[in-house]
Amino acid sequence: MNVIEVTGFGDRDVLETADRDTPEPDPSEVRIAVEAVGVNFADIMQRRGHYPGGPQPPYVPGMEAAGTIDAVGEGVDREVGERVVAMTNEAYAEYTTANVDALFAIPEQMSSEEAAGFPVQFLTAHNTLFEWGGLTEGESVLIHAAAGGVGTAATQLASQAGAETFGTASTREKLDLAEELGLDHGIQYTETDFADAVNDATDDEGVDLVLDGVGGDTTQRSLSCLTDFGRMTVYGAASGEPGHPDTSTLLFNNHTVIGYHLGQAIERVPQRVLGAVPDLTEALVSGDLDVVVGETFPLADAAEAHAYIENRESSGKVVLVP
Repeated sequence: MNVIEVTGFGDRDVLETADRDTPEPDPSEVRIAVEAVGVNFADIMQRRGHYPGGPQPPYVPGMEAAGTIDAVGEGVDREVGERVVAMTNEAYAEYTTANVDALFAIPEQMSSEEAAGFPVQFLTAHNTLFEWGGLTEGESVLIHAAAGGVGTAATQLASQAGAETFGTASTREKLDLAEELGLDHGIQYTETDFADAVNDATDDEGVDLVLDGVGGDTTQRSLSCLTDFGRMTVYGAASGEPGHPDTSTLLFNNHTVIGYHLGQAIERVPQRVLGAVPDLTEALVSGDLDVVVGETFPLADAAEAHAYIENRESSGKVVLVP
C-alpha cells in the first residue's frame, strides 16, 4: 500500500511516498480502508521534531482517518463495511489500524472528508472550552485562529452556548468565515493588536476565557486581555515557541492557565474527553454544527498540504485523500 513517510526531522521535503505492507489488525483493533485523512498542526510539529514524545523517523504521520472497516481483529464486535472515523497513528496511508475504543460511526449524510475533520477538532474545542475551560452562558471567550480547524469548531460551540465570542485571524476573508459561524468580534491580528482590540471592546474588563493554541508571545499578550479570575486553556504552540506566562501576572490578577493535550487526556481520563461525543454527533447530524473542510489534497501531495497550513493559507480543516 502507498503511505507517506517522514524520513527525518526537517522541512516538508522529508515527506516521501513509500510502499509498505498492508497492516493486519491486532486483537481489539480494526483495519480501515482510508478515504480521508485529517491534517493537524501537530503533524507538522512532529515532522519538525518539536513535538515532545513524538515518533522517531522513519514513521508514517497522521492521527485521524475516516473510511470503511475492511478487517477486524480477534474479539472485535464491529462489522466489515461500517463507515467509521478513528483517532489512530499512521493515518497518512491507504490502510490503517485503530483500536475499537477510538472509533466513531460516521453519520450517513456526512462525507468522509467531513468525518476526518471531526475527532481532533471538535473534541479539542469542546474540551478546552467547557470540560477544561469551564465556559458558561453569558461569559466571553477569545479564540485564536478562529478560522482554523479547532477555531471553527470552537466558534460554533461557544456561540451556541451563549458566550460572547472574540476571534483572531490573519485575513478579512478568514474572519468573514468565522463570523458566518457565529463569531461576534473579529480581529485581524495582522492589522490590529488583538489585546488592545479586546480591551477596547470590553472597556478594559477583558474576557473570561482564552483558547491559546499559538504560544510564543501570544500567550503573555493573551493574559493581558483576561478579566480578573479569568482562565486560559493552552492546547498548542503553532508559533513554534512555547508560551512563557509571567507568574506575577497570574498572581496579581488571580488568573488560571490550564494545559490540555488531547492524546494524553484520552489515555488518562477517556470519559472526561469523550463524554461530549453523543451530543456533538447529534448536532452534526441535525446540522446545528458543521465540519468546515477548507482544502483537500491527494495523499501524495502531503507536503503541499503542510505548506498550505504553514503559510497560513488554510481555513477550516485540511484533508488528504488517498
